[in-house]
Amino acid sequence: MNRANAVDAGAHQTVALAGTADGLEQLRTLVDAALDAVAASSIKHGGPVTVGGPSAAIAAVRDMMHGEGFLTDAPGPDRVTELFETYAAWSADLTHPSAVSRMQCAPTPAAAAAELLAAVLNQSLHSWESGPFALELERRLISEMAGWVGYGETASGTLTPGGSISNLVGLLLSRDHMLTDAVGSDISQSGLAGSAVRPRILCSAAAHFSIARAAGFLGLGRDAVVKVPTDEMGRMIPEEACRLLDGFTADEVPIALVATAGTTDHGSFDPLPELAALAAERRIWFHVDAAYGIGALFSNSLAPLLDGLSEADSIAFDLHKFGWTPASSSILLVRDEARLSPLAQQAVYLNPPDDEAEGYTALLGTSMQTTRRSDALKIAASLLSLGRKGMGDWVDACHSQARYAAARIDRHPDLELLAEPVLSTVIFRCRTSEAIEDESAWNAAVRRRLMTEGRALLARTKVRRQDGETWVHLKLVFLNPATTKEEIDALLDDVVTAAAEVKEAMRTQVRHS
Repeated sequence: MNRANAVDAGAHQTVALAGTADGLEQLRTLVDAALDAVAASSIKHGGPVTVGGPSAAIAAVRDMMHGEGFLTDAPGPDRVTELFETYAAWSADLTHPSAVSRMQCAPTPAAAAAELLAAVLNQSLHSWESGPFALELERRLISEMAGWVGYGETASGTLTPGGSISNLVGLLLSRDHMLTDAVGSDISQSGLAGSAVRPRILCSAAAHFSIARAAGFLGLGRDAVVKVPTDEMGRMIPEEACRLLDGFTADEVPIALVATAGTTDHGSFDPLPELAALAAERRIWFHVDAAYGIGALFSNSLAPLLDGLSEADSIAFDLHKFGWTPASSSILLVRDEARLSPLAQQAVYLNPPDDEAEGYTALLGTSMQTTRRSDALKIAASLLSLGRKGMGDWVDACHSQARYAAARIDRHPDLELLAEPVLSTVIFRCRTSEAIEDESAWNAAVRRRLMTEGRALLARTKVRRQDGETWVHLKLVFLNPATTKEEIDALLDDVVTAAAEVKEAMRTQVRHS
């Protein structure tokens, strides 16, 4: 079929399914249009994001819709191409050296191509016939990942929609395992109603918010989370965890000790060996949230940060941060496959026992999901593209960028570094010798100005200082191994310039008020 005829404008009857011969021709045309849109987008806005801020983004969606709904009476490839062009133009350019706001990486070409292939073939992992190679690929990938962290042959795991869900699954498993032992019945069957125990989850004060949210989802309540004090770098203090455990009443049952390997701000690593020993001594499930910190595993120089990881009962990590694969690429590993039993499910129309006995097994019983896409494909493609050395080199490059930026900030009279970077995040603030009524508001406004003008995408956080006050700080997250020192210099120069501009605007406002 002629390519032009395959996507005849206005003739929606000619739209074919992607895997057919006609559909593949249409797909080639649309992929070309999508790639052209990506290539044009960086030229159009010149920075990491299009100028204009929230109001302009809202207007862009409105203009693209032309006053219609998505179920338009005039469908066709031109409308799709316009959607692609607008989407690309208004997407954050993760390859831009000034896009340093989130733990969000640009993917390798291999991973992006694999994502397309996974979408075209649309395999699922809930039954053998829905994706025979896809499910065996995930099994092999999980097995290899278990080896990365030092687990043995009894280990297992699953891919999830994100790090928050990986933490949720890990805590689900800990809840059912620990409370079943505590109350003497299968909690996943009987539930928590009428239970005489009060479950408790210990995590650091710097732990990811998903831990408390998971406690709410699991029926434990957010109040079940006990925050353990941290040191000045946001690392859990094991002695404080021990003190809190010693203070529990008889009906308080600690079901999990959650360590963080790579906090969202400092990138700090809790002392895993000491916490693993404490969890073993008290017979508590030890879960490690390594969503960000898993990148250290690929670096010869940074890998010691993860010493003790193999002692965890469960580990959550993402490869859509350090891993250069599209989101979502999150993994939950367990040291003992038997601990996945709360997820076990027999559905006669999906995994009948006689089929499974003949080897037609799927992954329904390892996940909270039924229909589940093959995220293992893009991860495998990226790993096979880079290899171990390539992964390590890229992690080291990002770490070096953070150290360079920190050194430059530390030397600059108008910037203040909070601490030396542990992995690839840098926390700092703009400072001035002149009196400013609210320095936190000033720093926050600097960030917004840079975003609105399309010059840089920075993150922000709040830091409690030694004087007890909490101040807004800015944060850089380096996940682009190609960023140069010159580009980092230019980024920080933009921050300093924007700070001066905002300060002058604030002065003018005060004078006119």
